[in-house]
Amino acid sequence: MSKITKEGGCLIVPEQVTIPYIEGDGVGAEITPVCQHIVNIAVKKAYGSNRHIEWKEVLAGEKAFKQTGSWLPDETMDAFRTYMIGIKGPLTTPIGGGIRSLNVALRQTLDLYVCLRPVRWFQGIVTPIKEPEKVDMYIFRENTEDIYAGIEWQQGTPEANKFYRFLTEEMGVTKVRFPETSSFGVKPVSIEGTERLVRAAIEFAITNRLPSVTLVHKGNIMKFTEGGFKLWGYALAEREFPGQTFTWPQYEKIKKEKGEDAAAQALLDAESSGKVVIKDVIADAFLQNTLLIPEEYSVIATLNLNGDYISDQLAAMVGGIGIAPGANINYDSGYAIFEATHGTAPNIAGKNIVNPCSLILSSVMMLEFMGWNEAAMLITAALEHAFSEGKATHDLARFMPNGQSLGTKEFGEYIVKIL
Repeated sequence: MSKITKEGGCLIVPEQVTIPYIEGDGVGAEITPVCQHIVNIAVKKAYGSNRHIEWKEVLAGEKAFKQTGSWLPDETMDAFRTYMIGIKGPLTTPIGGGIRSLNVALRQTLDLYVCLRPVRWFQGIVTPIKEPEKVDMYIFRENTEDIYAGIEWQQGTPEANKFYRFLTEEMGVTKVRFPETSSFGVKPVSIEGTERLVRAAIEFAITNRLPSVTLVHKGNIMKFTEGGFKLWGYALAEREFPGQTFTWPQYEKIKKEKGEDAAAQALLDAESSGKVVIKDVIADAFLQNTLLIPEEYSVIATLNLNGDYISDQLAAMVGGIGIAPGANINYDSGYAIFEATHGTAPNIAGKNIVNPCSLILSSVMMLEFMGWNEAAMLITAALEHAFSEGKATHDLARFMPNGQSLGTKEFGEYIVKIL
């Protein structure tokens, strides 16, 4: 089998390709084989014997610890570096010292700076909102800074006291309301980290002919971190994509110089010519707007913590995290790990009831990233067909008017039957 490489900025994917995978803890042992079987059938259906995936298991989490004594063996990281693209089930985070999060460790070690979460509705799935078909967004969540690189000092420790003294004695800070009982945290947000995320979001919008990129931030309060994210994002769009984007600051400048009608016309001209509109919104307003006017948003570029909240809210609006796929990508190096976005769910592990769709849809993203779009489309169409018939695992089927609950294996077999 052959490895994926990157040449001249493009991925070179051999027809017979090795993909490393982490089975995952808890329900991972159930959803991973179902997902792989579906992908194998779709690839065979789309390409016959011309293309094939060899699945190479690598270890992480509880399974790795039991077999090797390490939660994240070096061999696993080496495999992802060697083969470039991989996929994983959910992982248990070890309790106590050491690795704070296995998922974060994987993302930071490979510098997977984009957490990409597409959110869309499938016909047949019952949701809490009236018009879920209006939800069609791609969240580009920054994956290496903000709270993922956060530095904390616990209340009452010598380190916290030292940090407080530094704030007051060296920096002149007087705003700490209860210094004796306060813990402290610092979050870094850089120009470089912001620019590469926003660049990836804009390039994605241009490539896929999507209408807008929205910078979501809390810059009204955190002016130099989240506010910096907004300003740096706009500056990058105007500097690197001058003929392909129209930014909100440009709109405001035209409005100030020529009037509101001229600005509105400039916006209409930009939209009609296919330019990507770059705009921004405060995070709390955005969460409200996604419920009221979701059709206003397409590609979202945001910081780490905001992206965490946004991803889960939008997933709930289209049926829940059980059908929410995710990817961690470095668009510069080509490294990418696709993953189930839910947890290990130990309370239902081994009961043949877990929904495998998060991992299945993540494999669709993986196939699309590889350029194997025909196989990806077959899987998506099969899922749409099943949901429209009311066939789903119990978490979804119980809300469908014509719902028929299927076990994890049985649902996988039904998707294969449709394929």
